[in-house]
Amino acid sequence: MRVGKVLHKFKMAKHIELHIDEQHFHYQVLAASVAAEAALDGLYVIRSPLAPTEMDSAELVRTYKALAQVERAFRTIKTVDLKIRPIHHRTEPRVRAHIFLCVLAYYVEWHMREAWRELLFADEDLAAKATRAPVAPAQRSQAAQRKASTHRLEDGTATHSFRTLLEELSTLVRNTCRTRGRGDEAPPFEIVTTANPKQARALELLQTITM
Repeated sequence: MRVGKVLHKFKMAKHIELHIDEQHFHYQVLAASVAAEAALDGLYVIRSPLAPTEMDSAELVRTYKALAQVERAFRTIKTVDLKIRPIHHRTEPRVRAHIFLCVLAYYVEWHMREAWRELLFADEDLAAKATRAPVAPAQRSQAAQRKASTHRLEDGTATHSFRTLLEELSTLVRNTCRTRGRGDEAPPFEIVTTANPKQARALELLQTITM
């Protein structure tokens, strides 16, 4: 039991051969197993059933790293913005509809983030991301680093996060008004808030989204 406690603590059981009986205890380090482990120490091994002609090694690693986007999507849906839980529905069709709407909302948010890259802290140089060495440390472009350090865009205006940009856009409203002094009989008319340059650019970029 004492030996097992030590082996399970350090996760080394696969490299040690034990011989334990009532009167003797003997162990042997498996040199071949240790050497094989050392050859891969600090490395990830990614296996795929696809042939190299369908996906080469670099593309395979990039695809694997893209799983981070899936994990980010789940985190956004579950906790950050959309908060899929708690689910107050009890029947299966309503639960499915609730989850579908949350996933659809994230799909819309993803398109908005992609369209607004130039206004957010996001890196706009996607071409470099698709061609750089997949095992090299990720590096942001100089433009993205400048936005992060100065919190300013090239035109001198503030750089936004997704949430703060939504907050700025929320000041755009449509007011239903009546002429003062004419009472309730006066016909109502609507006035829409005039967008500032940042809001106008954000709305313009949304028009570029294609499904």
